[in-house]
Amino acid sequence: MPYTTEDGGRVNNFANEPKVYQADPPTKKEQKNYVILGILGVVLVVGVIAIAFFASNV
Repeated sequence: MPYTTEDGGRVNNFANEPKVYQADPPTKKEQKNYVILGILGVVLVVGVIAIAFFASNV
């Protein structure tokens, strides 16, 4: 585990901070993929709920 040493020789066991960077906005292709994945996710959840509903009414 990385550590730092303070003035006076005391050991500081706090984690080292990662480098901070600015995220790039998604491209048009990535936005399209997010929309498709969102729609597929909604279809999956609705399908599972429908199956549970019909199976419970047997």
